[in-house]
Amino acid sequence: MEQHCGLITGNKEPVPLKSISVTLSINDFVASVSATLNYENEEKVPLEAIFVFPMDEDSAVYSFEASVDGKKIVAELQEKMQARSKYEDALSQGHQASLLEEDDYSRDVFSCTVGNLQPGAKVAVTLRYVQELPLETDGALRYVLPAILNPRYQLSEQSANSCLNIKTPIVPLENLPYTLNMVATITSQHGIERVQSNCSLSPMQYLADDKTSAQVSLAEGHKFDRDVELLIYYNEVHSPSVAVEMGMQDMKPDSLMGAPSAMVSFYPDIPEVEASKACGEFVFLMDRSGSMELPMNNQMHSQLRIEAAKETLLLLLKSLPMGCYFNIYGFGSSYEKFFLESVKYSQETMEEAMKRVQDLEADLGGTEILRPLCDIYKAPSILGHPLQLFVFTDGEVADTFRVIKEVQLNSKKHRCFSFGIGEGASTSLIKSIARVSGGKAEFITDKDRMQTKALGSLKFALNASVDDISLSWKLPPGLSATMLSPEHTVIFRGQRLIIYAQLTGTLPQVESSGEVCLKYTLQDRNLENRVTFSLQPKANNSFTIHRLAAKSLIQRKDLGSHETSEGEKEDVVNISIQSGVLSSFTAFIAINKEVNQPVQGPLAHRAIFWPRMLQDLAVCGFDYNYDEPSPGSFSDFADEVLDESEEMFPLPKYGVGFYDRLSPNKRKLESVGMVKTSDSYTKKANFQNNKKGFGENFAIQLISLQNANGSWELDEDLSKILDTSLEDIKAANPAKDRDPSMWATVLAVLWLHANGKDLKCEWELLERKAVAWLHDNAGSFIPMLVQAANSLLKVSVTPAVFGF
Repeated sequence: MEQHCGLITGNKEPVPLKSISVTLSINDFVASVSATLNYENEEKVPLEAIFVFPMDEDSAVYSFEASVDGKKIVAELQEKMQARSKYEDALSQGHQASLLEEDDYSRDVFSCTVGNLQPGAKVAVTLRYVQELPLETDGALRYVLPAILNPRYQLSEQSANSCLNIKTPIVPLENLPYTLNMVATITSQHGIERVQSNCSLSPMQYLADDKTSAQVSLAEGHKFDRDVELLIYYNEVHSPSVAVEMGMQDMKPDSLMGAPSAMVSFYPDIPEVEASKACGEFVFLMDRSGSMELPMNNQMHSQLRIEAAKETLLLLLKSLPMGCYFNIYGFGSSYEKFFLESVKYSQETMEEAMKRVQDLEADLGGTEILRPLCDIYKAPSILGHPLQLFVFTDGEVADTFRVIKEVQLNSKKHRCFSFGIGEGASTSLIKSIARVSGGKAEFITDKDRMQTKALGSLKFALNASVDDISLSWKLPPGLSATMLSPEHTVIFRGQRLIIYAQLTGTLPQVESSGEVCLKYTLQDRNLENRVTFSLQPKANNSFTIHRLAAKSLIQRKDLGSHETSEGEKEDVVNISIQSGVLSSFTAFIAINKEVNQPVQGPLAHRAIFWPRMLQDLAVCGFDYNYDEPSPGSFSDFADEVLDESEEMFPLPKYGVGFYDRLSPNKRKLESVGMVKTSDSYTKKANFQNNKKGFGENFAIQLISLQNANGSWELDEDLSKILDTSLEDIKAANPAKDRDPSMWATVLAVLWLHANGKDLKCEWELLERKAVAWLHDNAGSFIPMLVQAANSLLKVSVTPAVFGF
């Protein structure tokens, strides 16, 4: 069967996909989704329609069915090669067939193929999945219906078989020939406070007086031009709970799907405790591929990704503790590193890194992340300084399993904090490298700030670690719990912990309860969280908990055909078929034998449009020249984009991956009417940012002046940002006989509180360093300095920010 990438064919035939309808049901923090794709063949020949689409990697797809002229055909889940063979056999016999499979090289890309679609025929295929919803730092639960599917960088010859690597012209989003509608019903015993979205929604309707149920839908006329994101806020989300679900009656009572399953959710109340001493090796791996020249989002004057990256690295550098070790890598088709090996954090090394950060450009071509990762891992560990790796990328890698496997092999020596930049970033890559290493994954989309999310993760990395994590159960005699989730080696403050277990034995016939206890230690303090729950399992026709547990097991073992051992592959296939949850080794196959029209010659292929990230860049500002093709490069892909898309669309707009393929030394971005720096910190209005450095962003300029030990120098640079002459500043110093850096540091901290309060989370760590330095060097002088600084700057900041 020929693989296609679901975007567009080059000769303008009618596209058979007419509409997508999504029904979303969210119960507390679990989403159940039903998506129906409606096809119609308006041509005079039978078709094979191929639709390739993204889906969150945590989605447990458990059902696939086709409806032909009112008749429902439920698909069977089979071993993938067997399903593909049956699909081909069905077509050769003149039957109509549908195939749903996960891409061989990434868990977040799926393809749906409808074969022998007869002229005039209408077919509706429906897939269903369940998914845990991640918890954001502000307490929101986040659901995303992905709309952006970007081309991904090819790491190996094997991944060339991925459907994402087929050469295909790109379609402007406004030309998508199908419609999308979505209705979401939300229920929670905690009460629904509000629902926010990056897309226009109909007004939320409460379905119950106590606001425990509500419904929203996409506004009419929605263009599927971006990921559809819902942020759901409950009145209370941090209550631990245990849900017990009945098993399937026709399965063995001690099997995965036959035994009752429990889903435990904990919100450990971990106090914020900084590590007792500064330790750690911090390595920052930053994407510098061509797509980093794109804006962070589709809003006017959005900051460019590379500029946000530079600000983020500046804030990270200033927030590191004295005595730790650090290094910075940039990667694209090749990679660069600031230092040959990680260096000790000092004033000298910080200044050297700062100079190089200011000169960073998105000039390294494609997205080849594996080689710099290997270089980082082969370096010897620094005694007493565990490795903390921060990875920033737009996630365009075709063979994600190779990268995940490399991170997993080195998981005992480091934690990985990963950041997916922009829509279309691979959830499979970003989530998996964090999960297998005990780190944390973040996605930066819409109006999210890279700076905020990166500094939040650095706070996690700097907090004292939780040790000796264990889970114990108190159950009636004859009943035991078998863990289905992997052992948790790390828990972060504010993190939700979800654990799956299978209950085996005899459930009590009368109402009874069990107890589960999470224990851990924090700096020699023994802490625990307990929750009591009912042992009367609830019936659920979708077997949601069982399937989420099966997905968790599959994710641990399934690393694609080239990275999974034969034994693990056999386990994955057994778990997948027993649970009905799709994996990379299985596929759903539905055959309609009532259609019996022998195919004369090959079927006409129709690959369906799917949006890629489009930006309002003046593409004509680019010089379309390319380097010579190299292994794994996309120069030929870009050539085809130009040849075919320019003919179809007079002023084409191109997807993210296109910019990665342009020759870095010949990429020219002329006037695009875009401000390169955010105005969030800017004290004065509408300055144009400089090409290099940090422009007219006053807070960033102020932060760039901070010393590695947390202090500021009293000089002309500081006086310009404070908008006060150096002479006046010196004259107002109430401690003229003391170190002038004390006065300068108090002024800088007060200025940040007065002018950058909304983004305190981004400079909170570097402020802590400043306050600690003041306590060591100014002591009892601090209240007097604060009072004088408030008067000079005409602000009112309480001395409490300095611990007084």
